[in-house]
Amino acid sequence: MREKIIDATVEEFKQNGLKFTMNDLAKRLGISKKTIYTVFESKQAVLVAVADRYAADLNSMQEELEADVSLNVVQKLEKLCCKTDAEMLSRYVFIVNRPKTENETVYYNVDYIHTAIYENKQIKFHYAEWTVKKELKFKKNGAFYVVSPWALTWDDENYYLVAYDAAAGIIKHYRVDKMRDTEIMEADRTGEESFKNFDLAAFAKKTFGMYGGVDAEVTLECRNELVGVVIDRFGHDVWMCPHGEDHFRARVPVAVSSQFFGWITGIGSGMRIVGPEDVRQQYKEYLQNAIQNHMD
Repeated sequence: MREKIIDATVEEFKQNGLKFTMNDLAKRLGISKKTIYTVFESKQAVLVAVADRYAADLNSMQEELEADVSLNVVQKLEKLCCKTDAEMLSRYVFIVNRPKTENETVYYNVDYIHTAIYENKQIKFHYAEWTVKKELKFKKNGAFYVVSPWALTWDDENYYLVAYDAAAGIIKHYRVDKMRDTEIMEADRTGEESFKNFDLAAFAKKTFGMYGGVDAEVTLECRNELVGVVIDRFGHDVWMCPHGEDHFRARVPVAVSSQFFGWITGIGSGMRIVGPEDVRQQYKEYLQNAIQNHMD
């Protein structure tokens, strides 16, 4: 019975995404919902069992797949199943392997976003921010955001939607856990030209954790022991060259913002901004304001 329930869950997920219920599962199997609960305590437990099955299949081919270092986990799983199953896994991996949040809204938002991407549709949603009362308040006076979703990614323990905002004519990102009342629209997506040569990895390195500012190429001077810090943040392709015996310089693409300045400050005296000059001045003002804030 366990395997039959898992099989039925895979079919329900393909057809309805995460919106399926335990009643839907029971109907597909021709059994009572009570019978399912004798095997699995919850819907989440069934979904985890699906992931475990594919993980077991992956282990059975471990030697062959581990030899191919060019494949990520989902691509390796694609070798074990048909195309439809692979698409389901691509969606599911974001859901099962989430790091912290227990907010069920994330589950459904991820599913809506993936469905909209596959069906080439725009989405709309309310977007919220925290208030001092620790309550989520809708931005834009409660008006819907309407965007074209193009990618989902995860950084610093949060999911992000990367989308094209036609009204602004630019690519934007949104915290998935702050999206509410998400709906898939009839209108087709826009912004294809903006995403033709889009590098999601580069966008994430530049944006997440250092967002909200103007894009710029910044030159950093760092002590040699910080090489790993720079590569971890900006990737192996970052431009670097020695500068004296104890230092090196790196040119990095960033969104100039308080988050970026906070990251520099957190590194300490081993790193400083060399240029451009306007960014150096902004950083000095950031430090002066921070000091003044603690002097008051």
